[in-house]
Amino acid sequence: MRTIALLVTVLSLGTVAAAHHSFAAYYHEEQSVTIEGVLVEFELKAPHAWIYVLAPDPAGTVQRYAAEWSNPTRLARDGIDQNTLRAGDRLTVTGSPGRVAAEYKIHLKRMTRQADGWSWRGSRR
Repeated sequence: MRTIALLVTVLSLGTVAAAHHSFAAYYHEEQSVTIEGVLVEFELKAPHAWIYVLAPDPAGTVQRYAAEWSNPTRLARDGIDQNTLRAGDRLTVTGSPGRVAAEYKIHLKRMTRQADGWSWRGSRR
C-alpha cells in the first residue's frame, strides 16, 4: 500500500512540474526586441495575461504581435486590472522574442503607454 501511495505522489509531482513551462523554451530570453504599435486586445486571465499589438515588423509590414505578460495575481499587486489598458492605446513594448519568428510572440519585460507615460516593468519578484 505504501508503494502505491509513493508512486501516486511521485507521479503527481511530475505533473505539477510539467504544468509550468520555462519561458526559455519558448523565447530567446537572452535577446531583446522593442515594438511600437496599437493595442488591439488585452486578455487578463490565468495562467498569463496577454496583450496583442499591431506593429510593423523589421521589414515594415504591420503584424499582430502577441506579448505574454505575467500572471493576473502578480499584475494585480502592481495595480493592474482589466481597465488598465484599452484597445487603441499606443504602446511601446520591450521583451524577449519568440523562438519561432513567424509567430510574432514576445515575452513582455516592460511597456509604456505613449499618451500619458504610464509604464510597467517586469522582474519585480
